[in-house]
Amino acid sequence: MADELDQLCINTVRFLSVDAVQQANSGHPGLPLGAAPMAYVLWTRWLKHNPRNPDWIDRDRFVLSAGHGSMLLYSLLHLSGYDLSLDDIKQFRQWGSKAPGHPERGQTPGVEVTTGPLGQGLANAVGMAIAEAQLAARYNRPGFEVIDHATYALVSDGDLMEGVAAEAASLAGHLQLGKLICLYDDNRVSLAAGTDITFTEDRARRFEAYGWQTLTVADGNDLAAIDAALQAARAETARPSLIRVRTHIGYGSPNKQDSFAAHGSPLGADEVRLTKQNLGWPSEPPFLIPDAALAHFRQALTRGERDEAAWHERLAAYAQAFPEPAGELRRSLRGEWPPDWDADIPVFPADAKGLATRVASGKVMNAIAARLPALTGGSADLDPSTHTALEGYGDFNPPAAAGEHSEGSDRGGWSHAGRNLHFGVREHAMGAIVNGLAAHGGTLPYGSTFLIFSDYMRPPLRLAALMGLHVVHVFTHDSIALGEDGPTHQPVEQLAGLRAIPNLTVIRPADANETAAAWRVAIETRGGPVALVLSRQTLPTLDRGRYAPADGLRRGAYLLEDAPGGEPALILIASGAEVGLIVAAAERLRDEGVAVRLVSMPSWELFEAQTKTYRDSVLPPSIPARLAVEAGASQGWCRYVGERGAVLCVDRFGASAPASDMLRQYGFTVENVCQRARVLIETTKENP
Repeated sequence: MADELDQLCINTVRFLSVDAVQQANSGHPGLPLGAAPMAYVLWTRWLKHNPRNPDWIDRDRFVLSAGHGSMLLYSLLHLSGYDLSLDDIKQFRQWGSKAPGHPERGQTPGVEVTTGPLGQGLANAVGMAIAEAQLAARYNRPGFEVIDHATYALVSDGDLMEGVAAEAASLAGHLQLGKLICLYDDNRVSLAAGTDITFTEDRARRFEAYGWQTLTVADGNDLAAIDAALQAARAETARPSLIRVRTHIGYGSPNKQDSFAAHGSPLGADEVRLTKQNLGWPSEPPFLIPDAALAHFRQALTRGERDEAAWHERLAAYAQAFPEPAGELRRSLRGEWPPDWDADIPVFPADAKGLATRVASGKVMNAIAARLPALTGGSADLDPSTHTALEGYGDFNPPAAAGEHSEGSDRGGWSHAGRNLHFGVREHAMGAIVNGLAAHGGTLPYGSTFLIFSDYMRPPLRLAALMGLHVVHVFTHDSIALGEDGPTHQPVEQLAGLRAIPNLTVIRPADANETAAAWRVAIETRGGPVALVLSRQTLPTLDRGRYAPADGLRRGAYLLEDAPGGEPALILIASGAEVGLIVAAAERLRDEGVAVRLVSMPSWELFEAQTKTYRDSVLPPSIPARLAVEAGASQGWCRYVGERGAVLCVDRFGASAPASDMLRQYGFTVENVCQRARVLIETTKENP
């Protein structure tokens, strides 16, 4: 079991956590009390990390997927020597604290990802393990293993109940991510009750069916058994490992152990005193850290500096032996792109027939891929439809014998070096996994599906924005023009929903050249994710000799063409596919003598980032007659058309019919735009 020093250290973690929760009068004491022993063994015997440099790229990753137990992690970080002081811990859950209620990436040194929504952290860990495996396969050379680290996650019953965890775990087993190890805090209690009322399946057998190694520790206080299980997990190279550790929530609490009452509420002053007494811990003072325990934990500083120094020596030797891949790796790890990364992006000639923007996007992506080796990603089983395959860069999959992999996976064979990721029909996991790839570093990840299925991805989309992760989402089939598949597949409210997420940049380009500009913005944008919203149907490629350059997209909205001579009577505004429609409508209106200004507005977020002077130059307050045209929900357009403007949008569900019929039935025709414009002009004349 535990010797005296081990037990002292474990109880230090337990009661730092309990005291912080009690002082805040808010938090989750149950998990730290039960899971402290397994966390202690991992952090003091196995985890490779350097508290003085939390961003060292070859560190092991630790994800507390059960983010409600955040005080467990904060205690470990403080004791190990990270920049998280005891005063910070005493400010747990307070305004401006470096110890917020759930772990937040960027707010607390040593926190890898924001967790709390259950299941997300486990899926993030899968993404991190994919990143490690891909970088190792691409850049390591015999005798020069410069990428070689493990990914650990501590997961709870609640994590394993969530569907995103099932999706991610299934994919992880298929991908043979042998350096992914999950410690399962099997305490059999959730927030409302014991798990026996909802969760009685054999979790170990489920993970075995996914292709995982499963190990069991019968007593969560048995340090030797935990250590042996971790050793066995590290020895397994072809399968991820789930270590099922039988623990007791609220361990040591005389009245709350093994009860949901210990999950999400402070123990209470009396119960804290009784728990300390029960486990042989002084009742006073609170936040006690014995010198011997602190000295033992702080050995992580010496180990970390030693391990990182040895890695830098390996990296230097690697760079001398293999200068070209070493330079490429270093740039990718720093998130630096080659200065000519966009040199091959095509310029598309004017074409009345044009291209679907999803097709143009595929051409742009493949032009970028050769010069931007960090670009990696895939789709939720939709490559042929979303055009997101990187041709010639292989599929990320376990190495397979010749002929074993399926037809269609012929972009260079299967290996962990492949840059094309196949997520299967797992949109939720895809979103969380690409977050893990981005959080790991060394990659610029993208994921793709139809816009309608962004609904399945909302939690990871929100978390990517919250964490400021550089992720690109490619959403295609962006409107009712999808056609025959009908209302279940035709997005209506999805654009408005994406635009509602803070720090997510949404771009809906109008033609092939705006799509090229959108990809430039997506690659250059730092500090948050970007969603590219693309058409299924072909769109005319505008003549940029007549119309303004597509690079105007960078400013979110731009003057595509102004009325010749004098102030316009009307502003027509559109995004994406409907820009071609307002261009055609403007031609007819001008033949009738109506002065029209055309505005392409691919991104509200980019437009809002401009100065008021610029915004007013595009949409002058002096022109009240404004018509916005977009094949999506009208929500939000009022801010751009004003009180006297109008919108032609879609505020009801679609139907099953050919795309041309759909657009006609919903009013997206030149005739209807012109009629709406005439009425609007007359109305504003009558009510100046």
